[in-house]
Amino acid sequence: MTDLTKQIFSISNALEFEQTSLAIFNHQARNCQVYKAYISHLRINPEEVTSVTQIPYLPISFFKTHEVLSSLATPEIVFSSSGTTGMVQSRHIVTDVEVYEESFNKAFELFYGKIENTCLLALLPSYLERDGSSLIYMVDALLKQSKHPDSGYFLHNHSDLYHKLQKLKEAGQKTILIGVTYALLDFIEQYKVEFPDLIVMETGGMKGKRKEMVREELHQLLQDGFGVNAIHSEYGMTELLSQAYSSGIGIFNCPPWMKIYLRDTNDPLSLVSNNRTGGINVIDLANINSCSFIATQDLGRLFPDGSFEVLGRFDNADIRGCNLLVN
Repeated sequence: MTDLTKQIFSISNALEFEQTSLAIFNHQARNCQVYKAYISHLRINPEEVTSVTQIPYLPISFFKTHEVLSSLATPEIVFSSSGTTGMVQSRHIVTDVEVYEESFNKAFELFYGKIENTCLLALLPSYLERDGSSLIYMVDALLKQSKHPDSGYFLHNHSDLYHKLQKLKEAGQKTILIGVTYALLDFIEQYKVEFPDLIVMETGGMKGKRKEMVREELHQLLQDGFGVNAIHSEYGMTELLSQAYSSGIGIFNCPPWMKIYLRDTNDPLSLVSNNRTGGINVIDLANINSCSFIATQDLGRLFPDGSFEVLGRFDNADIRGCNLLVN
């Protein structure tokens, strides 16, 4: 890792985030050709960008049509988005996968503690059945780090998962079940679990398997089915190397090297204030070797403490595998 990359994961306050963001912006404005061209078309002089709020965001759709790279290093892995037949996939070319590993390991530990003594169960059939998933890469790594013998994947073997959950509940074992939304619903239609200490984390998206549901209805079904008081969520996407997490009611928090801003839905170059609805812009400094400043197709609401809520998507936007739930 470079010194600038190491700096990303040592950020501890707003000033350090601002300084690191500006340093990475200047690096990418010079070295990411598609971002450089986009900034030029906007007639923005990078040298005049002196605040994080002045940084322009690259529309996420460029990951479908261009190679978004700020590094000349040989790619180590390419992550690709899920999608229905005929849909153009996003491609995230990663030249240093160690940065991604550092990002998801540090963030997961920040929100959930060390994985070593946690039993991690993964119900992610649609992700396992395709190549190029950044989520599967992360879960694979976390499973390898978990020292618990019952950690592992489940495809459609719901009976095995049910008996495993009962065993872990009786043992008082700290357990996280991460699952794609439709698969969690499929499970609770067959089995009901009363496991109050279980952390159920939905990754969002019905993958065309079910009709989309409002978050409150979905989470209530899952809470009742698993016997828990809250449903956790993960907000991530192919084009990012960081994730935000929610411990309930759909309110997400970012790790220190990731931040959300909202843009005006009618003027995408203008930011909007807290508690208003806007398009979600993400600063993901772990994306140092591609582009760290991404304008997503998600709509959200931002709160004064930096937490945020996902409200849905722009009209006519492609359905993606991150949180799609509309209030």
